[in-house]
Amino acid sequence: MIADQSKVRNIGISAHIDSGKTTLTERVLYYTHRIHAMHDVKGKDGVGATMDSMELEKERGITITSAATFCQWKGYEINIIDTPGHVDFTIEVERSLRVLDGAILVLCAVGGVQSQSITVDQQMKRYKVPRIAFINKCDRSGANPDRVMRQLSEKLGHNAVALQIPIGLEADLEGIVDLVSMKALYFDGDNGESIREEKIPTHLMASALEKREALIDIASMFSDELMEAALEESVTEELIYAALRKATLTREITPVLMGSAYKNKGIQPLLDTVTHLLPCPSDVPNEALDRDNAEQPVALVTDSKKPLVALAFKLEDGQYGQLTYVRVYQGKLSKGSTIINANRGRKIKVGRLVRMHADQMEDIDAIPAGYIGALFGVDCASGDTFVQPGMNLSLTSMFVPEPVISLALTTKDNQAQVNVSKALNRFTKEDPTFRTYVNQETGETIIEGMGELHLEIYIERMRREYKAQVETGQPQVAYRETITRMSEFNYTHKKQTGGAGQYGRIAGFIEPVEDEEFVFENRIVGGAIPTQFIPACEKGFRQCLHKGPKLEYPVTGIKVVIDDGASHSVDSSEMAFMAAARGAFMETYPKARPVVLEPIMNVVVETPSEFQGAVMGSLNQRRGMILGSQDEGPMCVIEARIPLAEMFGYSTVLRSLTQGKAQFTMEFSSYKPVPQSITDDLIKKASEAKKKVA
Repeated sequence: MIADQSKVRNIGISAHIDSGKTTLTERVLYYTHRIHAMHDVKGKDGVGATMDSMELEKERGITITSAATFCQWKGYEINIIDTPGHVDFTIEVERSLRVLDGAILVLCAVGGVQSQSITVDQQMKRYKVPRIAFINKCDRSGANPDRVMRQLSEKLGHNAVALQIPIGLEADLEGIVDLVSMKALYFDGDNGESIREEKIPTHLMASALEKREALIDIASMFSDELMEAALEESVTEELIYAALRKATLTREITPVLMGSAYKNKGIQPLLDTVTHLLPCPSDVPNEALDRDNAEQPVALVTDSKKPLVALAFKLEDGQYGQLTYVRVYQGKLSKGSTIINANRGRKIKVGRLVRMHADQMEDIDAIPAGYIGALFGVDCASGDTFVQPGMNLSLTSMFVPEPVISLALTTKDNQAQVNVSKALNRFTKEDPTFRTYVNQETGETIIEGMGELHLEIYIERMRREYKAQVETGQPQVAYRETITRMSEFNYTHKKQTGGAGQYGRIAGFIEPVEDEEFVFENRIVGGAIPTQFIPACEKGFRQCLHKGPKLEYPVTGIKVVIDDGASHSVDSSEMAFMAAARGAFMETYPKARPVVLEPIMNVVVETPSEFQGAVMGSLNQRRGMILGSQDEGPMCVIEARIPLAEMFGYSTVLRSLTQGKAQFTMEFSSYKPVPQSITDDLIKKASEAKKKVA
């Protein structure tokens, strides 16, 4: 590990599905001599890409879990995390971006900015990650980097600036023109390992000069030196890179590079740009919260001599026990030292420390500040903070989205039940978006996740890794309930059974509220309800939200205001006011016109243009609202909003409609009311299920 912090880069490679992230990582590892042979994601040799080490990843040709590796390039140490593209595995992208300093946003030269690119971009913005964009697949028919540049500006709001232009496109892609050095770069050799620099072809000269002018114009906005040099016509590469770096770190511009990972073109210049423009650990401000001082922010310094602060961001259960991935923000994590898990207050003795290269590991003695590594045999959860004894700091964890789909699991025998519980224990610990519980009424084990593929992968892993024979029921949608109008309540809870009784009266109203699950407002004046009983009222209302009276789905989007009440000097208690709140809710809720809400998904279908009509018809049949369609070369991209309940098994339908040529992506958009006919069906099903249980 390099001691000089300024020579370290922690980067993630993120993008929408099938844009070439894993292929790009494979090429990076080859050119940095981490691996000696390149393999393709769905290659005929069956080896698969280095970063897709799980058996299921190789079979399906997709990335399921984020994988970490490291390499060296021209004296720089680059730590890389390759993330999945499927929105079902969005937590993998969340936790990776939480601990990375910079990122490469990969875009397809044909597909351009897709709905998942927007999701990934929002995740990068959430963690304030500086990024560079790489327009991949410039060798594919229909490639149009200029259109992708426009989409970067229009759809994602980036200040995109091209650092390169391609020499030829589609099948004629020969190389790239570097606008900073004003040279044409060609990638020779069997695997594009030797770079040949030549003069820019004459037919591209005018375009290159125009684009370079635009690049210097944008970059000079962030550097007075560059602006002066531009006026004097004495611009140097160093000045351009210094201005670009400054603006990239503040996320005011997004430098754009081009190439084709599959055809080995443009990867080495991309590595150069990573070292020139993306931040080193000390460039990124990081803060911890001081738990002894009302969670006041404390600035962290990327210095190995300071006290330790590190974050556990990912867990994996391997053959040697739990493997915990950590990012060290301050201090040094050393073998044999004693650290504290700040979230749980436990002391831990650090045993084995490793650096990861996909599924292989290399033993090390310490992880210095600014590096990512892993430790063995530590019992902790994802998002826990490790500190030196005597400190009580905690780092903010990553954002965890709510599950939108659930399945019932049944097992064949007792042994399978034991194996399933082991598997579920492990998976829920590793993946915060995968949840499980036992339905008290039916006794079934329910698993919840981010999509059909997400749950399908976990069920397959139970069968393979735990030899657990499981059967699955029908997928269940995560419905919600809410109210649509205001309704007043005035409820008195009275109980006299000898001795001290129970008495509490509360009055007020409930009303719908947007973008909030539950809001409680206290407008009591003059002590009508004593202050110590107000939290009990709130607790009583909260308890009612778990199961709505209409169909027993969780209640959301509700505001409770209490403005009057009464208490008794002897008979009033917290218990009495909790009961009064529950009674008031049960009495008022049916009057507030309750409705059932269902999750609506953003669906994007990419299909050959000749099947456009059939695909649109299939989306309309599924209660879909088509938002628009656009032709992109021979393909047509259709965007729609469709209820999740209608999307089960759609991949099979789409394949048969389009001869297997179309694909679709889907992600959660919002909750919307269910039509009355569907609500009636749900009520009927619920009453039938109750009869069965009875």
